[in-house]
Amino acid sequence: MEKQAISIFWHRRDLRLNDNCGLDKALSGDYPVLPLFIFDSNILTELDDARDARVLFIYKEIQRLQDELKSYGSAMLVRYGKPEEVWTNLLNEYEIKEVYINRDYEPYARDRDKMVYDLMSDGGITLKGAKDHVILEKSEVVKDDGSPYSVFTPYMKKWKATVTTDDLAPLNTLSKKDNFFKTAPLPCPTLNEMGFEDFEFEFPDRDVDADLLERYGDRRDIPSVRGTSRLSMHLRFGTISIRALAQKGFKHSEKWLNELIWRDFYQMFIYHNPQISNESFKPKYDRVPWINDEEQFQAWCEGRTGYPIVDAGMRELNSTGFMHNRVRMIVASFLTKHLLIDWRWGERYFAKKLLDFELASNVGGWQWASGGGADAAPYFRVFNPTSQEKKFDPDRKYIRKWVPEVDSQSYPKPIVEHKMARERAIQTYKEALS
Repeated sequence: MEKQAISIFWHRRDLRLNDNCGLDKALSGDYPVLPLFIFDSNILTELDDARDARVLFIYKEIQRLQDELKSYGSAMLVRYGKPEEVWTNLLNEYEIKEVYINRDYEPYARDRDKMVYDLMSDGGITLKGAKDHVILEKSEVVKDDGSPYSVFTPYMKKWKATVTTDDLAPLNTLSKKDNFFKTAPLPCPTLNEMGFEDFEFEFPDRDVDADLLERYGDRRDIPSVRGTSRLSMHLRFGTISIRALAQKGFKHSEKWLNELIWRDFYQMFIYHNPQISNESFKPKYDRVPWINDEEQFQAWCEGRTGYPIVDAGMRELNSTGFMHNRVRMIVASFLTKHLLIDWRWGERYFAKKLLDFELASNVGGWQWASGGGADAAPYFRVFNPTSQEKKFDPDRKYIRKWVPEVDSQSYPKPIVEHKMARERAIQTYKEALS
C-alpha cells in the first residue's frame, strides 16, 4: 500500500499549537502535517533524578497537546531515543516530504539540527527553519560594523528601535488545523519506560495579570512577595508565545520588557560565542586560581553557609526548582567571590535544579556574576550578603520562610568572614588579570 506523503513538524522548545511560527509554516505547506516530539535520550540520560520535574512538565504538556490534536482528528508522534536514530526509523516508516522546525541557538541543539539537516538532504527532503523562540535572532541586532554586541544597553536600544508591534502580531496557526495529518491516537512511551516517575508537582501558572506587570519595577527585587511573573519555565519550553509576552511588556511594563530583551541578548550571544558554555567570554578570567573547596561548595548547595539570604535562596531552589532573580545574583556572587569557587560549578548545579534552566541565560548570568562574561559586573564588585538582605528582605520574611532556624543556636556560623573574603577575592582577581 502506498504511503501518504506528509510533512513533519518537530516540536522542541515550542510546546503549543497556536502562534507557533514553524508549525504555521508547515500547515501552510503542500502536505498534511504530523507533529513530532522526541524525548532525547542524549539529554535525559544525563539527568540523575527520576523525579526531574522538567521531564514531568514536558510529559504533561505533550499529553495536553495530544488531547488538543485529537479534537482535530490528528495526533502527535512521540518517540524516545537519540534523534539521529529516531529520524532514521521515521524515514523508513513514513513518506516524509518536508520537515519543519523552530530554530534553536545553543551548541548541542545546533549540532543536532545540522545532523538532521544532513540526513534529510541525503534523502532529498527539505528541512525548513523558523524564528519562534525569540523576537530577534542571530544577527538581526548587531553593531554598525556587523559584529555582535557584548554589552546589553546598546543592544537593548537597537532592539527597541528595530521591533514594531507588527512584529509581535500573533499567528492564528489553528485557522489551518484542517491541514494536520489525520490519524488515530499514536502510542507514546511512558515516563517509567524512559527511567522517570510520575508524581504530584505544582507547576507555575502560565498567565500573568496586568497589575503585577505594572508594579513589576517596584517589586521585582523583593523576594518575599510575588513581584515577578514566574513565566520563565513556560518560556523555556515554549508553552507560551514570546511575542504575546513582549506585547504585554510594551503595554504594561518597560522594566519587564527589558528582561525579555535580556533573554534575546543571551540567545544571540551564545549563538555567536558557543564556547561560552564552558569558557569565560573574556579568556583572561579563566586564569583565576579558584580555591574550589568541596566542603564549602556542599554547604553552599545545601544552604548552610551561615549567610541567611544565601541559604534561603539555595533552599528555595532545592525545594521548588525556582529561585528569585535578585537572590540568584547574590548566591552566584557569593560562590564565585566569597568562596572563590569556579562559576562552572555553580552553573552546573543550577542546571540540575532550575525548572527554567536554559543554557544561554544560565551561563550568561553566571559569567556576569564572576566577571568574565558579556556586560559583566567588574571583578571588584562583590555583593555584601548582609547589606543585600537589609535592602531587599529587611523584615526577613523570605529568609524565615526558608531558614526557620535563622535566629536559633542551631543556625551555623558563617563559613567565611565577609571582609576577609572580599579582600581575598579582589586581590586574587587583580593578580590573575594583570
